[in-house]
Amino acid sequence: MPGATLEETAEPTPTRGAGRAPDRPRRAALRSQASAPPPPPDAAADVDLRQAFVQLAVRERWFLVLLGLGFFAAGATYQAPAIAMWIGFAFAGYSAVANDSIQTIGTFIASNRHRPWWALWLFVGGLFLVTATVGWLLHGGDVSFGRLQSKGFAEAPGSFAFLQVAAPLFLMILTRLRMPVSTTFLLLSSFSTTSDGVRSVLLKSLSGYVLAIATAALVWGALGPWLHRRLSGSAAGRGWVVAQWTTSGALWSIWLVQDLANIAVFLPRALSGWQFLAFAGTIFLGLGVLLRLGGDKIQRIVDEKSDVVDVRAATLIDAVYAAVLLVFSVVSKVPMSTTWVFLGLLAGRELAMALRRANSTGRTPGLALRLVARDVGYAVVGLLVSLALAAAVNPALAASLGL
Repeated sequence: MPGATLEETAEPTPTRGAGRAPDRPRRAALRSQASAPPPPPDAAADVDLRQAFVQLAVRERWFLVLLGLGFFAAGATYQAPAIAMWIGFAFAGYSAVANDSIQTIGTFIASNRHRPWWALWLFVGGLFLVTATVGWLLHGGDVSFGRLQSKGFAEAPGSFAFLQVAAPLFLMILTRLRMPVSTTFLLLSSFSTTSDGVRSVLLKSLSGYVLAIATAALVWGALGPWLHRRLSGSAAGRGWVVAQWTTSGALWSIWLVQDLANIAVFLPRALSGWQFLAFAGTIFLGLGVLLRLGGDKIQRIVDEKSDVVDVRAATLIDAVYAAVLLVFSVVSKVPMSTTWVFLGLLAGRELAMALRRANSTGRTPGLALRLVARDVGYAVVGLLVSLALAAAVNPALAASLGL
């Protein structure tokens, strides 16, 4: 500017603290936040719960969609018996095998994860086709090997309630939650007309659990250290692989003979040729889905146990389990929950190995006991849910139970 002095053209010197003036509102806001009371714990818990629910829904979105379609199909068809029996059978075929897969082919899956899933499917599915065909031919079209000829089940259902058709869907939910459930209680009890049979099944199942614990404790208490040395000292030979596939196949066939009644209860007691093809084809395809999923989430009950991936350990588990089932099959014709027998077998094995320090995981007896208690807790919850559903479906059963 013409004629201006240096003092007039120079920018004014900022006063003390003027450069920090814009920070004062921010510091005031921070002081306000610091002095504000924290949110109540209930509100934080509600937020965490909502976030967990949203994450679960996103992670399980496809399962929830299929589940919703299943309930819709059950509601749309339960009043048409000719259609409902096949809808209920299809649901039962997959849900029963998926939940019980841990006890029959669980160790087989765990020790053969390095093999193609389709090879396991052809083996397991092929044995199913052979076993079911033998039962169908020898028992005049009855694929349950005569077990549905017992009192209360000899006649095929002439009509269905909605919960009878939808009961296997609840089994799918429990399976997804990793709860080993007795398919005998959940599916067969829905068609029972008296509580006497349910009590007999329950008592036999509990006795099977106790016997399985005792047997496993004796076997692995005696052989656990030797087996542990073998597992850590050398790789399994080809003979062990053959033995494991043989024992797994035998166990799978024995289980089918006992538990196919849980699946076929929806269908006529004597299947025609076309009906048998539909029966066998549906379960065969369902086995393919199950093997493709690696046993689904309930398989973790087996996977987290000590040293089950080695074929030598898996062979011993399957052999002992098959022997226990065979004993109960000979002693009594009363149906039983094979799930409880298998959980007892795993419990006795896990505790014996922990006490003898014969596992490679270093699991202590206390930790093994907590693992066993958790599995039993899941099974008890599943049992209570099964009985509640059966009583809701079957008024005669609810009356006999005093509900």
